[in-house]
Amino acid sequence: MARNTPRSTSRPKGAVAVIGLGRFGKSLALELMAGGTEVLGVDADPRTVQSLAGRLTHVVEADSTNEEAMRQLGVHELERAVVGVGTDLEASILSTSVAVNLGVREVWAKAISQAHARILTQVGAHHVVRPEHDMGKRVAHLVSGRMLDYIELDDGYAFVKTKPPKQILGKPLRETEIRSAFGITVVGIKRGTRAFTYATPDTVVVPGDVIIVSGEREAVERFSDLP
Repeated sequence: MARNTPRSTSRPKGAVAVIGLGRFGKSLALELMAGGTEVLGVDADPRTVQSLAGRLTHVVEADSTNEEAMRQLGVHELERAVVGVGTDLEASILSTSVAVNLGVREVWAKAISQAHARILTQVGAHHVVRPEHDMGKRVAHLVSGRMLDYIELDDGYAFVKTKPPKQILGKPLRETEIRSAFGITVVGIKRGTRAFTYATPDTVVVPGDVIIVSGEREAVERFSDLP
């Protein structure tokens, strides 16, 4: 697309600006598109912009650190923006600040270090993500134990997909006293090729089942390590 910044047009409610279309931003933008969310992609590299032409709702070559350019693009009309700029710390911080100053209700920003994350928070980012760090933690949990999947929330609460330990097999969950004994809750169960279903106090877990448990991170980790 041309380098000249287009004037703002009305954006559909729910559209997301993805600022910085490197590996993270590109993957995010395409996934949003696949899920039916309209995306305004912004990047300073014309080759990147050209490669995504026709794949995003709008993709524009522009300087995301320039507040007036972002305003002309209509970023201020959007409720959500993701700053995917990573290695250029100055551009990352300034782009985040611009999105915040434009009044975007939810600004997500990618950080590459703890210090970077702290600065992004200080300039007003509502959510800061560290994809490489978070994925490393997740894979470490999967490699080190019986977990089949692991999601940790910001407050130390986690959801884990795991194989059930012997202690809870063959009897209704209410009789295992699993919550008082282990500090976790079984929220879902999958048997064979069936889809996951909600677990109830009457659910009986048998060998070969896969369960989803929730609780404090340390509790679910201890539970998933049980034989």
